[in-house]
Amino acid sequence: MSVASTEARVAAWLRAAGLEQIETHAGEVSLAIADLIEAMAEPVAIGDADSLYTYRVPMLSEDGSCSIVDELAPVPYDLTGILGGRTEQSTRRLALLERVVERVQETTGCDWVGVYQRRRTPAGGEVLVKLSYVGRPSRAEFPLTPEFAAGSTNSTVGLTGRALVIDDVKRHVEGGAGFYVCDGEVQSEACVPILDETRRVLGIVDAEAKPLAFFGPARLAVVAALALVAPAVLP
Repeated sequence: MSVASTEARVAAWLRAAGLEQIETHAGEVSLAIADLIEAMAEPVAIGDADSLYTYRVPMLSEDGSCSIVDELAPVPYDLTGILGGRTEQSTRRLALLERVVERVQETTGCDWVGVYQRRRTPAGGEVLVKLSYVGRPSRAEFPLTPEFAAGSTNSTVGLTGRALVIDDVKRHVEGGAGFYVCDGEVQSEACVPILDETRRVLGIVDAEAKPLAFFGPARLAVVAALALVAPAVLP
């Protein structure tokens, strides 16, 4: 496939994902995709599978609507249940996700970045479940309901399939929009949908940073690249 046709496909995806503001940066997105693919091509050594499946999370308020930021739950969250068990394929894919998430954090310099997958809980509800992340401990599952989306960027993007880029969280909230706080110092966010070939939402990539207006075109291109490669390695 030619460079021009690849960039045209990336530009079409950017429009579908609500990232028209960087449509003219499709070339940068393509380069970032190539960098992530190169990272995934390196051999994966899995020393501790438990570290891929479990992670610490904050305590939640009694109604489950918000995190108690400075208090960690005594029991780590375990992905095993919602993924339907641990398999060699799931373990390898979680290891690859960890690698590309780390690469995106290193490339952009953001304070937090993670990949969430759309999954159904044993109780039957749909959620975005955090598969891999770099940064401060944060909530594991975001319900995909209009009610929860009123206070959550993640759930909003998961429901709409359209990206949200916030340059000033305080102004965003003062304007009446929802924002789920896991770190009170965060002032910028880029939340991008992970889409399949039919534009169905498979999950999201969420990235956060403490400086204002952090996610300009160059950094946003890298976040978009992660959303584009993620479907190949979701468990």
